[in-house]
Amino acid sequence: MSISDAFIAGGWGMYPTLIAGLALLGTSLRYASRPESRHVPLMIALGLFTLFAGGLGFTTGVITMLRFYAEMQGEPKPVILYYGFQESLHNVALALLLTTTSTLAASIGAWRLARQAQAAAATVPAR
Repeated sequence: MSISDAFIAGGWGMYPTLIAGLALLGTSLRYASRPESRHVPLMIALGLFTLFAGGLGFTTGVITMLRFYAEMQGEPKPVILYYGFQESLHNVALALLLTTTSTLAASIGAWRLARQAQAAAATVPAR
């Protein structure tokens, strides 16, 4: 399955997850290149938004799948449930991919900020 197939299979929930995740990634990359503490609240908010959007996409996908499964005529096959859960999990996978990548970038920024603080403390003359 290609990335575009996974995106389409994930349904409408992939769009807010992608938008929030890309905003998070951009903010995290900016923080990694120029670490300033003012970026931290935005990264936290965007990280939560990305995870919640992925969770909401998963939940609505499961609800839709179960509704259609209950309405099926004849004897429904359990394999349909497996496919439904698999498609719904694409939302969670996208959210986790984007937040994990962004967290790595933010960690680099935090490391650089700590190094800057350490260097600044070393240059302060002792009294």
